[in-house]
Amino acid sequence: MPKTLPYLVTPGNIPKVLDRIKAAATPERVTQDFVQTKLQLPTSSGATMVPFLKKIGFVSSDGTPSAIYKKFRNASTTKASVAEAIKYAYAPLYERNEFAHDLNDEGLRGLIIEEIGCDDDSRVLDLTVSCFKFLKQFADFDGIQEPQKSDAPNPSSNADQHQVALHTRHPTRKMGMNLSYTINLNLPATSDISVFNAIFRSLKEHLLKDSDE
Repeated sequence: MPKTLPYLVTPGNIPKVLDRIKAAATPERVTQDFVQTKLQLPTSSGATMVPFLKKIGFVSSDGTPSAIYKKFRNASTTKASVAEAIKYAYAPLYERNEFAHDLNDEGLRGLIIEEIGCDDDSRVLDLTVSCFKFLKQFADFDGIQEPQKSDAPNPSSNADQHQVALHTRHPTRKMGMNLSYTINLNLPATSDISVFNAIFRSLKEHLLKDSDE
């Protein structure tokens, strides 16, 4: 099956839809009815808009507006959110050139040809380039911020196990040295406190004894 990148057969609808998303209240779910009624796209064009919004990261797989969608409606993060959407939707291009958005038309077309293997006169190529460029009109790539540490995934949220790092330091008086090491302990997912008590009791008895004992 040939590779493809997100595109619409009517790229000119992109500016209309983005402007109307700003004006309309955020829905619980982005549906065909929402697209046709609130975003004012006819059935013929609206049928492909929801899948496209999912592909560019504006809408989650279950139809709910994503974080990108909500940031787009915030005037202070509008342009950065579209830049984020472009990098999400066209990630394969950014794997080939991290500054894909800075390429001229010829460079962008060449990059897309490399990725999807189409002919230079391909209609899909023309549509993909057009969609990319329409989105770029709303984007500011300098406005993308690096995620904060607080945004990083928390390992302890894993449903199957919890990892605890234990740091201990043992004096070795006879040799005049201090030795330290780290133990990474995977704990089972359980609400029974007696399980944890038993694990730490055993750890203390067998691994954390003072070297002089």
